[in-house]
Amino acid sequence: MSEQASRQQLLDTSRQLIELSLNRGSSGNASVRNGDGMLITPSALPVSEMTPASMVHMDLGGNVLQGGKPSSEWRFHRDIFAARPEIGAVIHTHAVYATTIACLRKDVPPVHYMIALAGGDTIRCTPYSVFGEQTLSDHALEALRERKACLLGNHGMIALGTDLADALAVAVEVEFVCEIYWRTLQAGEPQILTPQQMHEVKQKFVEYKKRT
Repeated sequence: MSEQASRQQLLDTSRQLIELSLNRGSSGNASVRNGDGMLITPSALPVSEMTPASMVHMDLGGNVLQGGKPSSEWRFHRDIFAARPEIGAVIHTHAVYATTIACLRKDVPPVHYMIALAGGDTIRCTPYSVFGEQTLSDHALEALRERKACLLGNHGMIALGTDLADALAVAVEVEFVCEIYWRTLQAGEPQILTPQQMHEVKQKFVEYKKRT
């Protein structure tokens, strides 16, 4: 994909995050791998004012190659791309239910089988760290170990994908599972799926994803 196409896709995805109520105003951010570096949404600019040219081109050393000021969260985007070569896109949201669970500092257990799309039997929640700091990135990398999503304590959610469409799909499902978890907590103690049941789900997903 050309850089111009990646810039447009990053803008389109940012708009979708607003339309899906996963982000609001200038909250959250997204990035896509671009050659040896990344394109990332700019700092403090509402999505309604973004254009493809607004996206900031950075290398994985944290240097801006083209554009203005990158998202304040550029460190965890950079660190994820450096540590996870299979990942092509990163989305960070302040979605309501994911952020609610993050403010409770709870890991999300296997309350619904769709949690498997996040890469494991749980969605881990990090300790709280100030936004934009290296400590936040360090915590996120640990919580994302063998996962495609995590919660950031008192902050929000990170979702990963092979590309932006995949990362967006993960973000949507994580918000769904967090909403289900929150609602079941209001009604009582949710029934949690067993490791064996989750293993069976993962096997089913392997078959489900086969096109033939």
